[in-house]
Amino acid sequence: MARLLLLCAVSGLLLASVVTIPPPEEAARMARYVLHSCDWGALATLSAQEGLRGRPFANIFSLSDGPPGPCGGSGVPYLYLTDMEISVQDLEVNSNASLTVSLAQTPYCRKHKYDPQNPLCAHIIFVGSIVKVNDSEAGVAKKALFSRHPEMESWPKDHNWFFAKFNITNIWVLDYFGGLKIVTPEEYYSVKP
Repeated sequence: MARLLLLCAVSGLLLASVVTIPPPEEAARMARYVLHSCDWGALATLSAQEGLRGRPFANIFSLSDGPPGPCGGSGVPYLYLTDMEISVQDLEVNSNASLTVSLAQTPYCRKHKYDPQNPLCAHIIFVGSIVKVNDSEAGVAKKALFSRHPEMESWPKDHNWFFAKFNITNIWVLDYFGGLKIVTPEEYYSVKP
C-alpha cells in the first residue's frame, strides 16, 4: 500500500506540469478536480453560540478527499473534528452546512494572475451535512486526511478527535463567466477529477 501511495505521489508530481484543469463544459469533473486540489475549505454553519444564534458562521477546516496525486480522490470531503471546536458545537445542534473550496489556494490562480473572486479561479460550493464516519469508513478518512495533513496525527488525544465527512446534497460550480452551474451528487460521484 505504501508503494502505491508513493507511486501516486510521484505520478502526481510528474503530471502536475502537463495536467490542465477540466474545461468549463465539464462542471462535475471541475467540482471533483477543485476539491481534490484543495487542502482546506470554508465551512459555514448556523451558529448555536450565545449572541450569534441562528446567524451564519464561517470557519476554515483542513480537509481531504484522498491522498494527493491523480490516484487518490474519492470526492468525499473528510474532516478531523473535535467537540471543543466552536463550529462543531454548531453542527451538534444543526448538522446542515455549506463548504466552499477554491483554486485560489493552489498555484493555478497565482500563475494566471486570477483574483480569487474571478470566475476563472474556480470555486465550488457544496451544501449538505456533516456526519461522523462509521468504523468501516474511519480507515479511509484517516488515510485521506493524514496523508495531506500529517501534523494531525500528533494533535492532543484528550481533545477526542473524530473523523467526519461532508454528506453532499447540492453542488454549485463557478468556473467561468455566465453564472453558477448546478451539478447533482450523482453526476459528481460518477466522474474522476
